Amino acid sequence: MNRLVIYLLLIGTSICFLVPFAWLILSALKSSDEIFVFPPVWLPKHWEWGNFAKALTTLPFGRYALNSIIIATANVVGNVVSCAFVAYGFARFRFPGRRILFMVMLATMMIPSQVLLVPQFIMFHDLGWLNTFLPLTVPAFFGSAFYVFLLRQFFMTIPIELEEAATIDGAGSLRIFFKVVLPLIKPALTAVAIFSFQGAWNDFLSPLIYLNDPSKYTLQLGLSQFQGTYHTEWNLIMAATVVVALPMLIIFFSAQRYFIEGITMTGSKG
Repeated sequence: MNRLVIYLLLIGTSICFLVPFAWLILSALKSSDEIFVFPPVWLPKHWEWGNFAKALTTLPFGRYALNSIIIATANVVGNVVSCAFVAYGFARFRFPGRRILFMVMLATMMIPSQVLLVPQFIMFHDLGWLNTFLPLTVPAFFGSAFYVFLLRQFFMTIPIELEEAATIDGAGSLRIFFKVVLPLIKPALTAVAIFSFQGAWNDFLSPLIYLNDPSKYTLQLGLSQFQGTYHTEWNLIMAATVVVALPMLIIFFSAQRYFIEGITMTGSKG
C-alpha cells in the first residue's frame, strides 16, 4: 500500500512537471492567434509544422548554435579538468591550512553572483576581453567551488589502499590520478560535465553583458531576438525553444545512469 501511494505521488509530480513542457510543444505548433485563445485550447486546429522551419531560418540559428556549442564545450572541459585536480588535492594531499582553504572555498558559494558582475566586467574590460568568448570560457578553467566539493566527496569514497598499492608498484601521483582514480569517478565527472554544459548552454545574462557583435550571439540571446518592441511571435519563440532544449534532453537521457549515480553516491563513505 505504501509503495502504491509513493508511485501515485511520483506519477502526479511527474505530470505537474510535464504539463508546461507539453504546453510548450503544442504552442509551437499553433498560430499566433490560437496561443491566446480563452479558454485555452490544448490541441491546435491547424498544425503549423512550418513554425519550426520559420523560427530556425528567420535568424542565423546555425551560427548561434555553433557559438553556444563552443562556449559550452569549453566550460565542460575547463570545469572537469580544473575541478578534478583541485578536488583530488583536497581529498588526498595533506598540507598546512588544507581545511581552512577548503572552508574558504566553500564560503565563496555564499557570495551572490550579482555582487561580482561589476568587478568582473571591469576586470574583463581592462584585459580587453569584451565582445569575445574569453569571459564566458576562461573562468571555467579556474574551477567552481560546488564542482570541487562534489568531486572531493566522491574522491573520499575511493579506498586509499588502491593508491597505496599503485605507489608500491612505482606509480607517481599523476599516473595514479589518471590511471587509477579518474576511471573510478566517471559518474561524478559525468555529473559535473552535465551541470557545466547545462549552465553554459542556458546562460543568458553573461553573453548579454559581454557580447555585442550579433555574429557572436548564443542561442539564448538569439531567442530574445523574437521579442520586438511592438509585436512578439510567441509561436516562433516556442518552436525555437523546443529545438534549443533538445540537446540538453538528449544529453541527460543518454548519460542518465552515470548522472544519477554521480549524485546519489556523492558523500557516501565506502
